[in-house]
Amino acid sequence: MTAQMILSDRYQLLERLGTGGMAVVYRAHDRRLDRYVAIKILRENYSPDPAFQERFRQEARAAANLSHPNIVTVHDFGYDNGRLYIVMEYVPGTDLKSYLKRKGHFSVRETLSLMIQACAGVGYAHRAGIVHCDIKSQNFIITPDHRLKVTDFGIARALASIHPEEKSDVVWGSPQYFSPEQASGLAPSPASDVYSLGVVAFEMLTGQLPFQASSAEELARMHREDPPPPPSRYNPSIPPNLELVILKVLSKEPSARYRTADQFGRILVTLQNELYGKADDTQSDSQKTKISPAISQTNPPPFSTMPPPTVSIPPPSTQPTFTPIAAPHTADRSVFPQMDWITILLGLITILAVGGLIPLWIWVYFLYQ
Repeated sequence: MTAQMILSDRYQLLERLGTGGMAVVYRAHDRRLDRYVAIKILRENYSPDPAFQERFRQEARAAANLSHPNIVTVHDFGYDNGRLYIVMEYVPGTDLKSYLKRKGHFSVRETLSLMIQACAGVGYAHRAGIVHCDIKSQNFIITPDHRLKVTDFGIARALASIHPEEKSDVVWGSPQYFSPEQASGLAPSPASDVYSLGVVAFEMLTGQLPFQASSAEELARMHREDPPPPPSRYNPSIPPNLELVILKVLSKEPSARYRTADQFGRILVTLQNELYGKADDTQSDSQKTKISPAISQTNPPPFSTMPPPTVSIPPPSTQPTFTPIAAPHTADRSVFPQMDWITILLGLITILAVGGLIPLWIWVYFLYQ
């Protein structure tokens, strides 16, 4: 397929953006709405396969239900001349893997900023009942203003469809990034995505993956059995508390990690505040609790490569509505103070009662003397 072709008499393909194992992504022009979009087209050799067609449809359905600033939005899904395609939000930028190849590794500050955004997007999917199952640096897009977008929900699973005891002979995911339970063919969970986020964080901080091998089988074994190396071995500037967090999310047992990306994100926000301070300490605790649990809105000091804060916003139906209420009008009590006669009366009764007992106490004293 070449550029300038038109799908469904609506989407004009302009240029190829990238290729993957299953599909090719193009930048296209939506002639009906006059906007640029990204279109993922299933490869021709996979198009006749019902299993790949269903997986492609599943990606469209999973992502179409997610609306979040850190997730690439899906606009449409179609079929034209034997080709399945997904129409997505066009995000200018490059994937995190390509960025790492050019940059080598990120600073601690940049890593925290981008990982907090990744946790916000993946955590939103977790709250929507979806496990991504294929978290890797290739599936994070970094925009020119350093915002992060999560993409490619091709093998995402709905939590409601996952049985805890299920076992599969086919392992889905990327061997460099998948969790030990995925490597064993066991059921994935939100903690599986947290493990993969930990692998991405390790890679961002050190410029290399925690496990490297020449075959997928050996990589799977290493994820299941070998302890991860401390990232400070490759980058001594990593703070010890951040290293402990990374090693925690790379635990072999899902129960030893943070359960969801939201929890992981909150820990990273706390570390960011500890390392670089809070920009606004005047914000009340009640205001802070209104922010989504995925990420706090307190901003670290700005720096050239750091994006504005990204807040995970739950669906509109779950957000409470607050109506300001004016304080009731009151008179100036400093000019005309009001006496509390009830309090004064009770005080007098107390004095009389206590005073009336004095003769009784004197009589009892002389009686026993």
